[in-house]
Amino acid sequence: MTDAKTRIDETVKANDVVLYMKGTKDMPQCGFSSRVAGVLNFMGVDFADVNVLADEEIRQGIKDYSDWPTIPQLYVKGEFVGGCDIITEMTLSGELDTLFDENGVAYDKEAADKIREANG
Repeated sequence: MTDAKTRIDETVKANDVVLYMKGTKDMPQCGFSSRVAGVLNFMGVDFADVNVLADEEIRQGIKDYSDWPTIPQLYVKGEFVGGCDIITEMTLSGELDTLFDENGVAYDKEAADKIREANG
């Protein structure tokens, strides 16, 4: 598991925003991954996607790395943010915007507002 932990650590630290997910950002393979990738894509966030279905070591390794049992998992500037429910709540409350602003992550503020308007 050390190899997986090393690879995860390097990926999380090398990218401002990383989503460990089932499938890819262009072709998610589960509803929860699709929701988070959809939010990030809609908001125009440049993020690295890691398909846990392609590598069993990473699939288990990411759960151990974060001590979080589910996938997807979002990381911003090397820090674990949360899974689907947390990202959904943060998007709707505006906390995700604040997190991106505080960490210098570019995103489309109008798109974020549209998500909130549509779900208000």
